[in-house]
Amino acid sequence: MRIFKFGGASVKDANGVKNLTTVLLKTGEKEVLIVVSAMGKMTNAFENIVHTYLNKDNTIEQKISFVKDYHKNIITELFHQQSHPIYKEIDNIWMQLSYFLIQNKKTNLHFVYDQIVSLAEIISTKIISAYLEQVNIKNKWIDARKFIKTNTSYREAKVNWTLTKENIKQLKQQTGIFITQGFIASDASGNSTTLGREGSDYSAAIFAYCLDAESLTVFKDVAGVLNADPRVFNDTILLEKISYREVIEMAFYGASVIHPKTLQPLQQKEIPLFVKSFKNPLEKGTIIGKSIDLQPKTPCFIVKNNQLLISIATRDFSFMMEDNISEIFDLLHQNKLRVNLIQNTAISFSVCLEDKFNNFNHFLTQLKLKYKGLYNKEVTLLTIRHFNQKTIDKIKKENEILLQQTTRETVQFVVKTIKNH
Repeated sequence: MRIFKFGGASVKDANGVKNLTTVLLKTGEKEVLIVVSAMGKMTNAFENIVHTYLNKDNTIEQKISFVKDYHKNIITELFHQQSHPIYKEIDNIWMQLSYFLIQNKKTNLHFVYDQIVSLAEIISTKIISAYLEQVNIKNKWIDARKFIKTNTSYREAKVNWTLTKENIKQLKQQTGIFITQGFIASDASGNSTTLGREGSDYSAAIFAYCLDAESLTVFKDVAGVLNADPRVFNDTILLEKISYREVIEMAFYGASVIHPKTLQPLQQKEIPLFVKSFKNPLEKGTIIGKSIDLQPKTPCFIVKNNQLLISIATRDFSFMMEDNISEIFDLLHQNKLRVNLIQNTAISFSVCLEDKFNNFNHFLTQLKLKYKGLYNKEVTLLTIRHFNQKTIDKIKKENEILLQQTTRETVQFVVKTIKNH
Protein backbone atom coordinates (compact mmCIF):
# COMPACT_ATOMS: atom_id res chain seq x y z
CA MET A 1 0.00 0.00 0.00
CA ARG A 2 1.16 3.53 -0.84
CA ILE A 3 -0.12 6.70 0.79
CA PHE A 4 -0.95 9.83 -1.22
CA LYS A 5 -1.68 13.16 0.43
CA PHE A 6 -3.32 16.12 -1.31
CA GLY A 7 -3.46 19.54 0.36
CA GLY A 8 -6.18 22.16 0.13
CA ALA A 9 -4.49 24.05 -2.72
CA SER A 10 -4.60 20.93 -4.90
CA VAL A 11 -8.39 20.49 -4.52
CA LYS A 12 -9.48 24.12 -4.22
CA ASP A 13 -11.98 23.86 -7.08
CA ALA A 14 -13.59 21.43 -9.54
CA ASN A 15 -10.51 21.42 -11.76
CA GLY A 16 -8.41 20.44 -8.74
CA VAL A 17 -10.67 17.45 -8.06
CA LYS A 18 -10.43 16.44 -11.72
CA ASN A 19 -6.65 16.78 -11.55
CA LEU A 20 -6.53 14.43 -8.54
CA THR A 21 -8.23 11.89 -10.80
CA THR A 22 -5.62 12.56 -13.49
CA VAL A 23 -2.82 11.94 -10.96
CA LEU A 24 -4.31 8.53 -10.12
CA LEU A 25 -4.63 7.63 -13.79
CA LYS A 26 -1.10 8.78 -14.63
CA THR A 27 0.51 6.96 -11.71
CA GLY A 28 -1.62 3.87 -12.30
CA GLU A 29 -2.09 3.31 -8.57
CA LYS A 30 -4.59 0.61 -7.62
CA GLU A 31 -3.55 0.06 -3.99
CA VAL A 32 -3.41 3.48 -2.38
CA LEU A 33 -4.83 5.32 0.60
CA ILE A 34 -5.48 8.96 -0.24
CA VAL A 35 -5.49 11.58 2.53
CA VAL A 36 -7.14 14.87 1.56
CA SER A 37 -7.34 18.24 3.30
CA ALA A 38 -10.21 20.72 3.32
CA MET A 39 -10.74 22.43 -0.02
CA GLY A 40 -8.87 25.68 -0.65
CA LYS A 41 -9.10 28.00 2.34
CA MET A 42 -12.13 26.28 3.86
CA THR A 43 -10.39 25.60 7.18
CA ASN A 44 -10.13 29.38 7.63
CA ALA A 45 -13.76 29.81 6.58
CA PHE A 46 -14.96 27.24 9.13
CA GLU A 47 -12.82 28.94 11.77
CA ASN A 48 -14.79 32.12 11.05
CA ILE A 49 -18.00 30.21 11.79
CA VAL A 50 -16.54 29.08 15.13
CA HIS A 51 -15.63 32.62 16.19
CA THR A 52 -18.94 34.19 15.14
CA TYR A 53 -20.81 31.39 16.92
CA LEU A 54 -18.94 31.79 20.21
CA ASN A 55 -19.11 35.59 20.01
CA LYS A 56 -22.85 35.43 19.27
CA ASP A 57 -22.19 37.48 16.15
CA ASN A 58 -25.26 37.94 13.95
CA THR A 59 -23.14 37.49 10.79
CA ILE A 60 -22.92 33.74 11.38
CA GLU A 61 -25.52 32.98 8.71
CA GLN A 62 -23.41 34.86 6.17
CA LYS A 63 -20.35 32.82 7.17
CA ILE A 64 -22.30 29.56 6.82
CA SER A 65 -23.76 30.63 3.47
CA PHE A 66 -20.25 31.35 2.21
CA VAL A 67 -18.97 27.82 2.87
CA LYS A 68 -22.19 26.28 1.54
CA ASP A 69 -21.98 28.26 -1.70
CA TYR A 70 -18.28 27.48 -2.10
CA HIS A 71 -18.87 23.74 -1.99
CA LYS A 72 -22.11 23.94 -3.96
CA ASN A 73 -20.27 25.60 -6.87
CA ILE A 74 -17.76 22.75 -6.93
CA ILE A 75 -20.45 20.09 -6.68
CA THR A 76 -22.61 21.52 -9.48
CA GLU A 77 -19.59 21.67 -11.77
CA LEU A 78 -18.63 18.06 -11.04
CA PHE A 79 -22.09 16.45 -10.86
CA HIS A 80 -24.56 17.62 -13.46
CA GLN A 81 -27.47 15.48 -12.28
CA GLN A 82 -29.31 17.13 -9.42
CA SER A 83 -30.43 13.67 -8.33
CA HIS A 84 -26.86 12.54 -7.62
CA PRO A 85 -26.59 11.17 -4.03
CA ILE A 86 -23.76 13.61 -3.19
CA TYR A 87 -26.24 16.48 -2.91
CA LYS A 88 -28.13 14.70 -0.14
CA GLU A 89 -24.92 13.61 1.60
CA ILE A 90 -23.62 17.16 1.80
CA ASP A 91 -27.04 18.46 2.89
CA ASN A 92 -26.92 15.97 5.76
CA ILE A 93 -23.59 17.45 6.87
CA TRP A 94 -25.08 20.96 6.87
CA MET A 95 -27.88 19.56 9.04
CA GLN A 96 -25.27 18.15 11.44
CA LEU A 97 -23.69 21.59 11.66
CA SER A 98 -27.05 23.28 12.35
CA TYR A 99 -27.93 20.70 14.97
CA PHE A 100 -24.61 21.19 16.76
CA LEU A 101 -24.96 24.99 16.77
CA ILE A 102 -28.42 24.68 18.33
CA GLN A 103 -27.82 21.85 20.80
CA ASN A 104 -24.26 22.51 21.95
CA LYS A 105 -23.98 23.81 25.53
CA LYS A 106 -20.18 23.85 25.80
CA THR A 107 -18.30 27.14 25.57
CA ASN A 108 -14.77 25.75 25.40
CA LEU A 109 -13.30 27.30 22.24
CA HIS A 110 -11.04 24.37 21.42
CA PHE A 111 -13.80 21.76 21.77
CA VAL A 112 -16.23 23.77 19.65
CA TYR A 113 -13.49 24.43 17.09
CA ASP A 114 -12.80 20.74 16.53
CA GLN A 115 -16.46 19.77 16.18
CA ILE A 116 -17.10 22.44 13.54
CA VAL A 117 -13.82 22.72 11.63
CA SER A 118 -13.51 18.95 11.19
CA LEU A 119 -16.56 19.04 8.89
CA ALA A 120 -14.52 20.77 6.18
CA GLU A 121 -12.43 17.62 5.67
CA ILE A 122 -15.49 15.38 5.73
CA ILE A 123 -17.15 17.43 2.99
CA SER A 124 -14.00 17.57 0.88
CA THR A 125 -13.46 13.81 0.92
CA LYS A 126 -17.15 13.00 0.34
CA ILE A 127 -17.11 15.09 -2.84
CA ILE A 128 -13.84 13.57 -4.09
CA SER A 129 -14.91 9.99 -3.36
CA ALA A 130 -18.21 10.51 -5.20
CA TYR A 131 -16.46 12.07 -8.19
CA LEU A 132 -14.01 9.18 -8.47
CA GLU A 133 -16.95 6.78 -8.53
CA GLN A 134 -18.59 8.88 -11.25
CA VAL A 135 -15.53 8.48 -13.49
CA ASN A 136 -15.38 4.74 -12.77
CA ILE A 137 -12.55 4.77 -10.23
CA LYS A 138 -13.83 2.47 -7.51
CA ASN A 139 -12.91 3.57 -4.00
CA LYS A 140 -13.92 3.29 -0.38
CA TRP A 141 -14.53 6.41 1.72
CA ILE A 142 -13.43 5.99 5.34
CA ASP A 143 -13.80 8.27 8.33
CA ALA A 144 -10.36 9.01 9.83
CA ARG A 145 -12.05 9.71 13.18
CA LYS A 146 -12.86 6.01 13.51
CA PHE A 147 -9.23 5.04 13.02
CA ILE A 148 -7.03 7.73 14.59
CA LYS A 149 -7.78 8.01 18.31
CA THR A 150 -6.44 10.76 20.55
CA ASN A 151 -6.68 12.34 23.97
CA THR A 152 -8.92 15.36 24.65
CA SER A 153 -6.34 18.08 24.00
CA TYR A 154 -8.59 19.68 21.42
CA ARG A 155 -6.85 21.47 18.51
CA GLU A 156 -3.50 19.87 19.46
CA ALA A 157 -4.60 16.31 20.19
CA LYS A 158 -2.01 13.65 21.04
CA VAL A 159 -2.33 10.32 19.25
CA ASN A 160 -3.15 7.19 21.23
CA TRP A 161 -0.83 4.97 19.22
CA THR A 162 -1.99 1.69 20.78
CA LEU A 163 -5.64 2.18 19.78
CA THR A 164 -4.76 3.82 16.48
CA LYS A 165 -2.48 0.97 15.35
CA GLU A 166 -5.14 -1.57 16.36
CA ASN A 167 -7.80 0.27 14.34
CA ILE A 168 -5.75 0.93 11.21
CA LYS A 169 -4.33 -2.59 10.94
CA GLN A 170 -7.84 -3.71 9.93
CA LEU A 171 -7.19 -2.03 6.58
CA LYS A 172 -4.21 -4.28 5.89
CA GLN A 173 -6.53 -7.11 4.88
CA GLN A 174 -8.37 -4.88 2.39
CA THR A 175 -7.39 -3.84 -1.11
CA GLY A 176 -8.18 -1.02 -3.49
CA ILE A 177 -8.32 2.77 -3.27
CA PHE A 178 -9.29 4.45 0.01
CA ILE A 179 -10.24 8.09 0.53
CA THR A 180 -9.88 9.62 3.99
CA GLN A 181 -9.27 12.90 5.77
CA GLY A 182 -6.21 14.64 7.08
CA PHE A 183 -6.04 16.72 10.27
CA ILE A 184 -8.96 15.07 12.09
CA ALA A 185 -9.33 12.28 14.65
CA SER A 186 -11.54 11.54 17.67
CA ASP A 187 -11.29 11.01 21.41
CA ALA A 188 -12.52 8.06 23.48
CA SER A 189 -16.04 9.54 23.61
CA GLY A 190 -16.25 9.90 19.84
CA ASN A 191 -15.91 13.68 19.84
CA SER A 192 -13.92 15.10 16.94
CA THR A 193 -10.37 16.23 17.64
CA THR A 194 -7.75 17.84 15.40
CA LEU A 195 -4.00 17.34 15.21
CA GLY A 196 -2.93 20.99 14.89
CA ARG A 197 -2.93 23.28 11.88
CA GLU A 198 -1.25 21.77 8.82
CA GLY A 199 -1.73 18.37 10.47
CA SER A 200 -2.88 16.58 7.30
CA ASP A 201 0.69 15.56 6.46
CA TYR A 202 0.88 14.08 9.96
CA SER A 203 -2.33 12.12 9.39
CA ALA A 204 -0.84 10.66 6.22
CA ALA A 205 2.31 9.66 8.14
CA ILE A 206 0.19 7.99 10.85
CA PHE A 207 -1.56 5.84 8.25
CA ALA A 208 1.77 5.10 6.54
CA TYR A 209 3.33 3.98 9.82
CA CYS A 210 0.42 1.79 10.89
CA LEU A 211 0.04 0.18 7.45
CA ASP A 212 3.79 -0.36 6.94
CA ALA A 213 3.33 1.56 3.71
CA GLU A 214 5.80 1.31 0.86
CA SER A 215 5.99 5.11 0.65
CA LEU A 216 4.19 8.38 1.33
CA THR A 217 3.83 10.97 -1.42
CA VAL A 218 2.78 14.52 -0.58
CA PHE A 219 1.48 16.42 -3.61
CA LYS A 220 1.99 20.19 -3.52
CA ASP A 221 1.87 23.21 -5.81
CA VAL A 222 5.68 23.19 -6.09
CA ALA A 223 8.01 20.74 -7.83
CA GLY A 224 9.28 19.37 -4.50
CA VAL A 225 11.31 20.69 -1.58
CA LEU A 226 13.07 23.86 -2.74
CA ASN A 227 16.13 25.47 -1.19
CA ALA A 228 14.16 28.68 -0.56
CA ASP A 229 10.68 30.18 -0.69
CA PRO A 230 10.11 31.20 -4.35
CA ARG A 231 7.95 34.12 -3.15
CA VAL A 232 11.04 35.66 -1.53
CA PHE A 233 14.00 34.30 -3.49
CA ASN A 234 14.59 34.18 -7.21
CA ASP A 235 16.26 31.21 -8.92
CA THR A 236 15.32 28.61 -6.34
CA ILE A 237 16.80 25.11 -6.65
CA LEU A 238 14.96 21.79 -6.34
CA LEU A 239 16.45 19.56 -3.64
CA GLU A 240 16.33 16.13 -5.26
CA LYS A 241 17.40 14.16 -2.20
CA ILE A 242 17.38 15.06 1.45
CA SER A 243 17.63 13.19 4.77
CA TYR A 244 15.00 13.01 7.50
CA ARG A 245 17.48 14.75 9.79
CA GLU A 246 18.00 17.65 7.41
CA VAL A 247 14.25 18.20 6.94
CA ILE A 248 13.76 18.14 10.73
CA GLU A 249 16.49 20.77 11.05
CA MET A 250 14.83 22.92 8.38
CA ALA A 251 11.40 22.49 9.99
CA PHE A 252 12.82 23.56 13.35
CA TYR A 253 14.10 26.77 11.81
CA GLY A 254 10.71 27.47 10.22
CA ALA A 255 10.57 25.81 6.79
CA SER A 256 6.89 25.08 6.08
CA VAL A 257 7.12 22.48 3.30
CA ILE A 258 6.78 19.45 5.63
CA HIS A 259 4.98 19.41 8.98
CA PRO A 260 7.56 18.66 11.71
CA LYS A 261 5.52 15.85 13.29
CA THR A 262 5.19 14.09 9.93
CA LEU A 263 8.75 12.83 9.84
CA GLN A 264 8.87 11.08 13.22
CA PRO A 265 6.69 8.04 12.41
CA LEU A 266 8.18 7.75 8.91
CA GLN A 267 11.71 7.78 10.26
CA GLN A 268 10.96 5.01 12.77
CA LYS A 269 10.09 2.58 9.96
CA GLU A 270 12.32 4.17 7.31
CA ILE A 271 9.36 4.86 5.02
CA PRO A 272 10.49 7.15 2.18
CA LEU A 273 8.64 10.43 1.72
CA PHE A 274 8.25 11.90 -1.76
CA VAL A 275 7.26 15.52 -2.32
CA LYS A 276 5.90 16.07 -5.82
CA SER A 277 3.93 18.54 -7.90
CA PHE A 278 0.25 17.72 -8.34
CA LYS A 279 0.52 19.32 -11.78
CA ASN A 280 3.41 17.07 -12.87
CA PRO A 281 3.08 13.88 -10.79
CA LEU A 282 5.50 11.84 -12.93
CA GLU A 283 8.42 14.19 -12.35
CA LYS A 284 10.82 12.88 -9.72
CA GLY A 285 10.34 15.69 -7.19
CA THR A 286 12.15 15.25 -3.85
CA ILE A 287 12.82 12.04 -1.96
CA ILE A 288 13.31 12.22 1.82
CA GLY A 289 14.82 9.21 3.54
CA LYS A 290 17.41 7.83 5.93
CA SER A 291 21.10 8.76 5.59
CA ILE A 292 20.64 10.53 2.27
CA ASP A 293 23.16 13.24 1.46
CA LEU A 294 21.69 16.56 0.40
CA GLN A 295 21.59 16.70 -3.40
CA PRO A 296 22.52 19.13 -4.70
CA LYS A 297 24.62 20.47 -1.82
CA THR A 298 23.52 24.09 -1.87
CA PRO A 299 22.67 26.81 0.66
CA CYS A 300 19.07 26.55 1.94
CA PHE A 301 17.25 29.72 3.02
CA ILE A 302 14.47 29.83 5.62
CA VAL A 303 12.63 33.07 6.40
CA LYS A 304 10.51 33.79 9.48
CA ASN A 305 8.74 37.15 9.49
CA ASN A 306 6.95 39.00 12.30
CA GLN A 307 9.68 38.38 14.85
CA LEU A 308 10.70 40.43 17.89
CA LEU A 309 14.29 41.04 18.92
CA ILE A 310 14.84 42.05 22.54
CA SER A 311 18.13 42.71 24.34
CA ILE A 312 17.96 42.32 28.11
CA ALA A 313 20.41 43.56 30.74
CA THR A 314 20.51 43.82 34.51
CA ARG A 315 19.86 47.27 35.94
CA ASP A 316 23.18 47.38 37.83
CA PHE A 317 25.28 46.19 34.83
CA SER A 318 26.20 42.98 36.64
CA PHE A 319 26.96 39.82 34.66
CA MET A 320 24.07 37.85 33.12
CA MET A 321 24.41 34.60 35.04
CA GLU A 322 22.53 31.28 34.94
CA ASP A 323 19.95 32.41 37.50
CA ASN A 324 19.15 35.53 35.43
CA ILE A 325 18.75 33.53 32.24
CA SER A 326 16.61 30.94 34.01
CA GLU A 327 14.35 33.70 35.38
CA ILE A 328 13.96 35.29 31.93
CA PHE A 329 13.12 31.96 30.31
CA ASP A 330 10.51 31.32 32.97
CA LEU A 331 8.84 34.62 32.04
CA LEU A 332 9.01 33.72 28.34
CA HIS A 333 7.39 30.38 29.07
CA GLN A 334 4.64 31.92 31.20
CA ASN A 335 3.76 34.27 28.35
CA LYS A 336 3.91 31.58 25.63
CA LEU A 337 6.60 33.42 23.69
CA ARG A 338 8.45 31.10 21.32
CA VAL A 339 12.23 31.59 21.31
CA ASN A 340 13.90 31.12 17.90
CA LEU A 341 17.40 32.43 18.65
CA ILE A 342 19.40 33.37 21.73
CA GLN A 343 22.74 35.13 22.14
CA ASN A 344 24.41 36.45 25.24
CA THR A 345 27.35 38.66 26.18
CA ALA A 346 28.76 39.34 29.63
CA ILE A 347 26.07 41.88 30.56
CA SER A 348 23.25 41.35 28.07
CA PHE A 349 21.04 38.60 26.71
CA SER A 350 19.37 38.87 23.28
CA VAL A 351 16.36 36.82 22.19
CA CYS A 352 14.58 36.61 18.83
CA LEU A 353 11.04 35.41 19.46
CA GLU A 354 7.48 35.01 18.19
CA ASP A 355 4.43 36.47 19.92
CA LYS A 356 1.60 34.28 18.61
CA PHE A 357 -0.68 35.04 21.55
CA ASN A 358 -0.05 38.82 21.80
CA ASN A 359 1.57 38.49 25.23
CA PHE A 360 4.75 40.48 24.57
CA ASN A 361 3.59 43.68 26.29
CA HIS A 362 2.64 41.72 29.41
CA PHE A 363 6.03 39.99 29.34
CA LEU A 364 7.77 43.36 28.97
CA THR A 365 5.93 44.79 31.97
CA GLN A 366 7.01 41.85 34.12
CA LEU A 367 10.57 41.95 32.80
CA LYS A 368 11.08 45.65 33.54
CA LEU A 369 10.44 45.09 37.23
CA LYS A 370 13.99 43.78 37.43
CA TYR A 371 15.72 44.20 34.04
CA LYS A 372 16.23 46.70 31.25
CA GLY A 373 14.95 45.75 27.81
CA LEU A 374 15.44 47.28 24.36
CA TYR A 375 13.53 45.74 21.47
CA ASN A 376 12.74 45.88 17.75
CA LYS A 377 9.37 44.78 16.40
CA GLU A 378 8.53 43.34 12.97
CA VAL A 379 12.01 42.00 12.28
CA THR A 380 12.85 38.94 10.16
CA LEU A 381 14.86 35.88 11.11
CA LEU A 382 16.80 34.50 8.13
CA THR A 383 18.41 31.10 8.55
CA ILE A 384 20.87 29.69 6.00
CA ARG A 385 21.75 25.99 6.16
CA HIS A 386 24.98 24.92 4.39
CA PHE A 387 26.05 28.50 3.91
CA ASN A 388 29.12 29.72 2.08
CA GLN A 389 30.96 33.02 2.26
CA LYS A 390 29.36 34.25 -0.95
CA THR A 391 25.84 33.95 0.50
CA ILE A 392 26.88 35.64 3.75
CA ASP A 393 28.44 38.56 1.88
CA LYS A 394 25.33 38.97 -0.27
CA ILE A 395 22.97 39.03 2.70
CA LYS A 396 25.15 41.53 4.56
CA LYS A 397 25.37 43.78 1.54
CA GLU A 398 21.62 43.85 0.84
CA ASN A 399 20.13 43.91 4.37
CA GLU A 400 20.45 45.81 7.62
CA ILE A 401 21.78 43.22 10.06
CA LEU A 402 20.74 43.52 13.71
CA LEU A 403 22.27 40.25 14.91
CA GLN A 404 24.27 37.38 13.43
CA GLN A 405 24.97 33.93 14.82
CA THR A 406 27.08 31.26 13.12
CA THR A 407 27.57 27.55 13.82
CA ARG A 408 29.20 24.83 11.71
CA GLU A 409 26.32 24.27 9.30
CA THR A 410 24.03 27.22 9.97
CA VAL A 411 24.16 30.97 10.00
CA GLN A 412 21.27 33.11 11.24
CA PHE A 413 20.61 36.79 10.72
CA VAL A 414 18.06 39.02 12.36
CA VAL A 415 17.32 41.74 9.80
CA LYS A 416 14.92 44.68 9.73
CA THR A 417 13.18 43.50 6.55
CA ILE A 418 14.26 40.81 4.13
CA LYS A 419 14.65 41.97 0.57
CA ASN A 420 13.77 39.79 -2.42
CA HIS A 421 16.83 37.97 -3.71
